[in-house]
Amino acid sequence: MSAVHGAPRVNPIDGLADALAAALGASMVEVVEAHFEISVTVERAALADVMVILRDQFAYQQLMEIAGVDYPDRAERFEVVYQLLSVTKNHRLSVKVATDEDHAVPSVTHIWPVAGWLEREVFDMYGVLFSGNTDLRRILTDYGFKGHPQRKDFPLTGYVELRYSEDAKRVVYEPVKLAQDFRSFDFMSPWEGAEYILPGDEKAGGQAPGAPTPAAAPPPPSAVPSTPPPPTPKTTEHKGQTGAGEPANSEAAKPSGDKT
Repeated sequence: MSAVHGAPRVNPIDGLADALAAALGASMVEVVEAHFEISVTVERAALADVMVILRDQFAYQQLMEIAGVDYPDRAERFEVVYQLLSVTKNHRLSVKVATDEDHAVPSVTHIWPVAGWLEREVFDMYGVLFSGNTDLRRILTDYGFKGHPQRKDFPLTGYVELRYSEDAKRVVYEPVKLAQDFRSFDFMSPWEGAEYILPGDEKAGGQAPGAPTPAAAPPPPSAVPSTPPPPTPKTTEHKGQTGAGEPANSEAAKPSGDKT
């Protein structure tokens, strides 16, 4: 039976967990099989060798993604997750390694060159180092950016913001400004007693303090001075009534074939 969810369909392979455990041996920390998916946690130092085994012996030909996870309470707070795809078996496999700020994860760029940019993204967002990546630079943040935005302890508002200055003809950094025109927020539902009047509810009576004054009600019909009715609108009963005079009427009355 295949997994039924929003992710790409994964065909379970009977006995795969046991086969992985036998092939990886001491390099494997644990294997978890749940929700029709398998994830394998391996020793950090053995990552590159494990990936070669998974590619050559288990036919996981493609590296689809590298993602980071931050668990600040763990001794090794970061978890690097590799998503592998077997095109021939129509199966996906997650490979995980744990690390911290000081210990580098072996690069897999020599196995899958696409890992170069993926490792740079994890480095940029989490600060995870990858030994063997010859171009480990930031890829999403700007030059000189300090910190790693996807860490759980990174401040939500950041420290500085950047914009392109037409005057300076370059990118400039400025302290973060959270300017807001309206700071009085009322998160109470209007149906639970909010003390403001929604647009269009002025007829319900009452006016909230500071709310805009509703438009004055129209005067009763008796107070409106009578005005003569508008003239009868012009109508065209037949094609001769063009309103442009006799020459145009005569031309319009001709059959289509006689017009010049």
